[in-house]
Amino acid sequence: MTVLDTAALERALNCLPLRFRGPGGVAGVVKDGKVVARRAWGFADMYRRLPMAAKTRLPICSISKQFTCALLLDQFDDPAVLDNKIHDFLSNYRDRLPTVAELCHNQSGLRDYWALTVLQGAYPEAEFRREDALPLIASAKTGHFPAGAHYSYSNGNFRILGELIERGTGRDLAGLLAERLFVPAGMSTAVLSPNTRVPLDGVVGYEGNDDVGFLPADNRVYWFGDAGIAASLNDMLAWECHIDATRDDPDGLYNRLSAPVFYADGTSATYAYGLRQDIYNGMRFTGHGGGLRGFSSFRMHVAEERLSVVVMFNHDTSTFTAAAALVDAALGRESSAETIPPADWDGLWLDEAQGLVVRTAADMSTVKLHYGPSPARAMVAPDGVAYGQGFSLRKENGRLLMRRDSENLAVTARRLDPVEWADATPVAGRYWSEELDAFLEIEARDGAAFAVFEGLYGKGPMERMYALAEDVWIVTSRRALDAAAPGDWTVLIQRDATGTVTGLNLGCWLARGISYRRAFT
Repeated sequence: MTVLDTAALERALNCLPLRFRGPGGVAGVVKDGKVVARRAWGFADMYRRLPMAAKTRLPICSISKQFTCALLLDQFDDPAVLDNKIHDFLSNYRDRLPTVAELCHNQSGLRDYWALTVLQGAYPEAEFRREDALPLIASAKTGHFPAGAHYSYSNGNFRILGELIERGTGRDLAGLLAERLFVPAGMSTAVLSPNTRVPLDGVVGYEGNDDVGFLPADNRVYWFGDAGIAASLNDMLAWECHIDATRDDPDGLYNRLSAPVFYADGTSATYAYGLRQDIYNGMRFTGHGGGLRGFSSFRMHVAEERLSVVVMFNHDTSTFTAAAALVDAALGRESSAETIPPADWDGLWLDEAQGLVVRTAADMSTVKLHYGPSPARAMVAPDGVAYGQGFSLRKENGRLLMRRDSENLAVTARRLDPVEWADATPVAGRYWSEELDAFLEIEARDGAAFAVFEGLYGKGPMERMYALAEDVWIVTSRRALDAAAPGDWTVLIQRDATGTVTGLNLGCWLARGISYRRAFT
């Protein structure tokens, strides 16, 4: 194991408030089972001048998923005994139902229910109650890939798991989490706090940045299983110490959570039981991030170094980058990969199999990829391949070949010829999705195009819509009930033999391949 570089770690911690600018944050490091660094800076509430502290509880959001899975493994020797209960939540499903394990590993193929709230007409600041979730999940008729084939992040997987635990044990999730996980791990103030409308300890999450300023985020969702735990830095560091203390117990919960898993074709998977299993700077780590409008968090555990890092902000800035910087500093490591400046990487592409637009753009040192909810960056190696975290890009015969090992997905995308503008008048009108039992209406107004979604939650706000290429458009969703928002929805226009628009296919990385037909009403 590497000796801790205390000087480099101190410098990296000192730089966090400057590198990741915002109202406040906390960070901590555990090495060899002991807390070696603990920092809290800025303010939990800038208006009331409430300082951020190591004891301030913040929503850890999707980091909650590993605790849901740990509780599942704790309560059921073989979670497969609950497989026959999944139909209760997906009674309209026509494809092969996922197993409990496939839910845990994000291999279910279910479209993300938070992304689907946009298509069902939800406003970003709307109230989303506990009873609003299951009808949306139950409306699914198909998945966007066969269960077990690929990875796709789906919060609904873990919402179902939370419900299954409660029904299978006859107890509430909050009490079980406290009794079976928080107390044994020494997480003395961690709680399940599923109502995001009132964060604990007076903490406020902020949207914005230094360019436009910071404004309090307005969240009104109820979530649990997929998120919902509030914990302080002290709580999270206690969890990391507990992981180290149980490192040699093969039946320890964290060892069971981080055990190898596979896809249906036998390929090794990089996500299991609410944990990423990934490689950073040559080191294997397990971890996860969490996000809600105004909050961001990430934890990394490098088992071979007995090192853990936790970073949490009350603003939306890359906590993964911050956590990775602390790992590098603690171990005295620098990236040694040889790279070359990117050239001729600007492009617009279409992944026809997934029905998604791919955009690449080069800057001075990296290739910026737009495909998932958030942009990703890749460095170009001497072999001409651009390598990013969990993916690679290369160009061949006018096509973009993207390998996404973290998803067991190989993408071949054809180049599109961009357009400056397209007439939306032939596309305007009302469309119906049988998959969603919901409408989409497109409106053309003096050269501009807008879309509005209507469904379970009413009629949503007008969304901007732009032409990218012939019969290829995007609808932008930058704000939604959950964070990150779905991002760009790819809209592929469908025409009959006469050229008349008959329907469209819509999707984003979180929810792909949704068909709409023109509604002549």
